Amino acid sequence: MPGKVPRTPFAVSPTPDDGVRLSDRRVWDEATRPTGPAPDPDRHYTPHEQASGRQLIDVHDHLRHELAQVRALMEQVIAGATDPATARSEINTMTMRQDAWRLGAYCASYCSIVAAHHTLEDQALFPYLRRADPRLAPVVDRLEREHHAIHGVLEEIDRALVAHMTTPGGRDDLRSAVDLLTDTLLSHLSYEERELIEPLARLGFT
Repeated sequence: MPGKVPRTPFAVSPTPDDGVRLSDRRVWDEATRPTGPAPDPDRHYTPHEQASGRQLIDVHDHLRHELAQVRALMEQVIAGATDPATARSEINTMTMRQDAWRLGAYCASYCSIVAAHHTLEDQALFPYLRRADPRLAPVVDRLEREHHAIHGVLEEIDRALVAHMTTPGGRDDLRSAVDLLTDTLLSHLSYEERELIEPLARLGFT
């Protein structure tokens, strides 16, 4: 039919969790993570519907890039090439460090990328998903708890940097904190993509 928007198989794939863990510590039990409703295998989506999932992955890739920056900064601090105060300042400007990120990585980061006037829309994502499909509530609740837990790990890195300023030599504590952040953040981002990409396409969010 002329003018009809084609629907295609779902082409956006979540970033897999490779299972590698650097720390012996665990902030949460991954085995207790809830899953959302199974997607309809016969449902196809327009490219426009799938764009939100692609956007989510793009934002997460930005956070993954920031994580690599954090790891590089910590190695510079440990090597004496960067002072802890400078590292703290740089980390505090990152997307992942903003308080609003705890409300949803997609929300806060998307806001910083497109425009500040989208803030209210972005912060409404999780409540919107709960309303649009109540079956998603356990997943959304878990994602929010994990955001708070990751914030706590970031605070731990900050404390380790402060301690290193006053009592140099806490290399193991710095590395331990960054390894824990790596484990928790990468695991969380993969889980969030796995659970939200399809609902974003199905339910829409503009």
